[in-house]
Amino acid sequence: MNHIFRRKLYDRMLQWKEQNNGRTALLIKGARRVGKSTLAESFAKDHYKTYIKIDFSIAPESVRRLFDDISDLNYLFLQLQASYHKVLTPGESVIILDEIQKCPLARQAIKHLVADGRYHYIETGSLLSIKRNVKDIIIPSEETRLTLHPMDYEEFRWALGDYDTIPLIRQFLQNKKSLGDALNRQMLRDFRLYMLVGGMPQAVAEYIDRNNLALVDEVKRSILELYEDDFNKIDSSGRAARLFRGIPSELHKNSNRYKIGRILGGNEKPSRMGEMVVDLEDSLTVNISYHANDPNVGLSLHEDKDKFKMYLADTGLFVTLAFRDKDYVDNVIYTKLLSDKLRADLGYVYENMVAQMLRASGNSLFYYTFPTPNGKTYYEIDFLLSRDTKIYPIEVKSSGYKTHASLDAFCEKFSNRVATPYLIYTKDLRKEGSLLYVPIYMTGLL
Repeated sequence: MNHIFRRKLYDRMLQWKEQNNGRTALLIKGARRVGKSTLAESFAKDHYKTYIKIDFSIAPESVRRLFDDISDLNYLFLQLQASYHKVLTPGESVIILDEIQKCPLARQAIKHLVADGRYHYIETGSLLSIKRNVKDIIIPSEETRLTLHPMDYEEFRWALGDYDTIPLIRQFLQNKKSLGDALNRQMLRDFRLYMLVGGMPQAVAEYIDRNNLALVDEVKRSILELYEDDFNKIDSSGRAARLFRGIPSELHKNSNRYKIGRILGGNEKPSRMGEMVVDLEDSLTVNISYHANDPNVGLSLHEDKDKFKMYLADTGLFVTLAFRDKDYVDNVIYTKLLSDKLRADLGYVYENMVAQMLRASGNSLFYYTFPTPNGKTYYEIDFLLSRDTKIYPIEVKSSGYKTHASLDAFCEKFSNRVATPYLIYTKDLRKEGSLLYVPIYMTGLL
């Protein structure tokens, strides 16, 4: 079955159309297989009389060559209509430039296409900022840029036909009311399925159609292989792919940063590795949390680019990547998480999930470490949120939630900066003094 999932970005696309009326092109960026093309085409069908979709990953050379010289736009539009057997109507048609990173000159042409004013334009692409994809072209300023992330938890519930769960738990959070053990267990059981399937539309569709996590795992493995092929094109030495594969092991070590030397050895030039990390971040397949050297409002002003943690943008892919060397039946995360018996040493799955949910709800990611009184170990705040003039520290616990030394020490050290500290865990919502214990499925609502 061909599924068209409801995505939140659709409303922002509609806002672009109504407010800009063609004065800018809409650029939808995101990782491969995150649903950009489907969303763009669905929007075009709903809101335009006709559309042309040029998929540059398969477009014939004759179409690609049209963008080598755009001095005669009448000729360009005539050729496009003939090639795709579509009639375009000024003011009522849109041209979708799909996978535009594969035709840089088409992206450069946006400035002139928008100025012409006859049609609207939607671009989709991944790896858009990678140097070889923007070399020798002028990046147009006439773009409204939106990022499509993997399906968040609410979108996942929508895909399953459930439109009530998220509004319900939003009310509990707003009123700081306990759900009760029975309802919380049900909510967690439903949420753990999202952790395992993930938010890649192809994996979600496979789950809906087949109800078989082994087949879902095969889909996720194919997506991971696609990502690694892309990384190897960026860096033929394979180091970028190795950094990507190293994410689960680095999180498992529970150290206070991603240590590139552990993955690649200690002989790499820092500048070269920095460029590679930026490329990974630009691919939107990973989420990077930077250390905030001064945990205060304006966290980005104090970020340390050399000290960071790296997460997969999709936790479903993370689950598969963590045990990629084993068959599905040997992946203990599936069996343990479904039965709510995930070992403490697999708690990094929850940390990756929290990073994904915070990022999907529009937050940049930051964390903070500082030495304990003995100077030999460190306290760590997993994530920091900045709201108005205050900081909201977050600690993620998969077990042992009764102790939260890092949060306590942070709140004491920065008492004048902290609003509400959050402990994200797997139990029911409750408040203890200023500390709010938040079930993990509510993370995206913070």
